[in-house]
Amino acid sequence: MDSTVPSYQHRTLSIKLWPPSQSTRSMLVGRMARNLTTPSIFSRKYGLLNKYEAEKDAKEIEDAAFVTATQHFEKEPDGDGSSAVQIYAKESSKLMLEVLKRGPRGKEENGELISEKGDAAVETVFDISGGRRAFIDGEEASELLKPLMGPNSFTNICFSNRSFGLDAAHVVEPMLISIKDQLKEVDLSDFIAGRPEAEAIEVMNIFSSALEGAVLRHLNLSNNAMGEKGVRAFRALLKSQNDLEELYLMNDGISEEAAKAVAELIPFTEKLKVLHFHNNMTGDEGAFAIADVMKRSPALEDFRCSSTRVGAEGGVALAEALGACTHLKKLDLRDNMFGVEAGVALSKVIPVFADLTEIYLSYLNLEDDGAEALANALKESAPSLEILDMAGNDITAKTAVSVAECISSKQFLTKLNLSENELKDEGAGLISKALEGLGQLSEVDLSTNLITWSGAKLLAEAVVQKPGFKLLNVNANFISDERD
Repeated sequence: MDSTVPSYQHRTLSIKLWPPSQSTRSMLVGRMARNLTTPSIFSRKYGLLNKYEAEKDAKEIEDAAFVTATQHFEKEPDGDGSSAVQIYAKESSKLMLEVLKRGPRGKEENGELISEKGDAAVETVFDISGGRRAFIDGEEASELLKPLMGPNSFTNICFSNRSFGLDAAHVVEPMLISIKDQLKEVDLSDFIAGRPEAEAIEVMNIFSSALEGAVLRHLNLSNNAMGEKGVRAFRALLKSQNDLEELYLMNDGISEEAAKAVAELIPFTEKLKVLHFHNNMTGDEGAFAIADVMKRSPALEDFRCSSTRVGAEGGVALAEALGACTHLKKLDLRDNMFGVEAGVALSKVIPVFADLTEIYLSYLNLEDDGAEALANALKESAPSLEILDMAGNDITAKTAVSVAECISSKQFLTKLNLSENELKDEGAGLISKALEGLGQLSEVDLSTNLITWSGAKLLAEAVVQKPGFKLLNVNANFISDERD
């Protein structure tokens, strides 16, 4: 009898992390396919894959990554598979980046690959944003923009990060007029920095008139401190847009009056999919104007209205307008002063967002009542949610039950941010239990939540064995060196 004791005491529980289940592999394929068909800086330069090609490429990427990781695992049969999981993730990311940079392969006819992009040497993107951030004068503009003169195939232009004065604007004007019929994407973000107001307004007028009538899909006017005068300087360009899919007006000093000008000058928004309005001084009255735009944007998929000084009344208006946006995938309303009333109003339209994958609701003064209403609404909807952010809302353990139930229903959740709340150990315990069944989770942030060692231990135990998990943030809590 005694001889068996040492053997029993040294027996350990072995958990194998490799190979992943077929359902895990299928979820990765689906996620990569969605990423490959989502517009990005790569798609603007190399082209956007269609759904069929993205699904085919995603399957090939996953198969190749799985083979590579399995070969590694077979060389260390006594390991737990954690290094194989890491190789699986890295190889998938590397191969996916290669596909993004390759762009669409085209289609096959009679066994021969026919490129949909035409000659591989044809350039479609003209971008001067990569150099130093500086003024550009007429002489430099003539040299730098020379590729725009004469026949070319540019459909996307980016003048961001260079400040145009009047002389440079007059140089580029005829070039823009000559190519505007072929343009699809225009980036004029941060292109008048440091210029006197009068000169900046005139430069914007010149660009606007030159591009009037261009049938654009993407327009970025961010980081120009435009205000109402600047918005109206782009009147000709904005009013001529009937097919715009993406509009970026971030950090533009857009006040109440400027927001009303935006609503007035963009009458056709039926095809708008992306509207980013981050870091402006819109306020409630401006939010009413933006809400009018949203009501006319049934195709909207990505709406960002963070850090815009919107209060309860404006928050309610935005929430009600979002009810018309049934295709919404990403919603970012962070850092506003919504309060409980706007939070409850938003919860009433959450059920229409069947395709929602990311929602950012941090620092909205939701408190327990607003957070609970939203958590309950999300629990019954958004089955493909990947990112949930409700940081800084004074959420206590009282609401942790509803939040935990919401979290446990999101099998595709990868990132959770509940930092700067008041969940304490009781709430942390409920959240940790909800995390146990989430196989895709990679990041959890419960920093600054009055959590002690016992609550932090439960959170760590809930995520430590998850393949691909990267970060558990429990900083700024009450975790001492003393352990139970």
